[in-house]
Amino acid sequence: MNKISLIVARAQDSAIGKNNDLLWKIKDDLRLFKQTTAQHVVIHGRKSFESIGFPLPNRTNIVITRNKNYTAAGAFVTHSLNEALELGEKLEKCGEIFILGGAEIYRQAMDVVDRMYVSEVEARFPDADAYFPEPNFDTWQKVNCQSYEQSEANEFAFEFCVWDKRY
Repeated sequence: MNKISLIVARAQDSAIGKNNDLLWKIKDDLRLFKQTTAQHVVIHGRKSFESIGFPLPNRTNIVITRNKNYTAAGAFVTHSLNEALELGEKLEKCGEIFILGGAEIYRQAMDVVDRMYVSEVEARFPDADAYFPEPNFDTWQKVNCQSYEQSEANEFAFEFCVWDKRY
């Protein structure tokens, strides 16, 4: 059985996006995202997948959509989170499946994930239209956290934290 993880960058107000796009430019966070998810199965909602515009390289991409006629070049298409996870179990070779969002997929996944990789961006976005669901942190244990300063490469300071579910 593979570990099921999610990876997200969220603002202090839990904002994750607006108009199907990211709210910030943070190169160190993108680097961490690439390093963490490389060589693994990644699961996207259709809108998140389309906002990227292509399958993420060096990963096995699975897209979730309700549209039975949807196709995505270079990605597998499924029609529910359960179907995506079942396919991910068959395809994953490195032991960890990553859920990449968006907001609705994160909401559906909160009860099944074993680990969360959360970039806590030190900013607020009152005009955002997509939010990460607030986890019950009583059921999670922080196992690692790294801080990154605001810089030329990072529009905002952030912390990259790993949380494991307590069983």
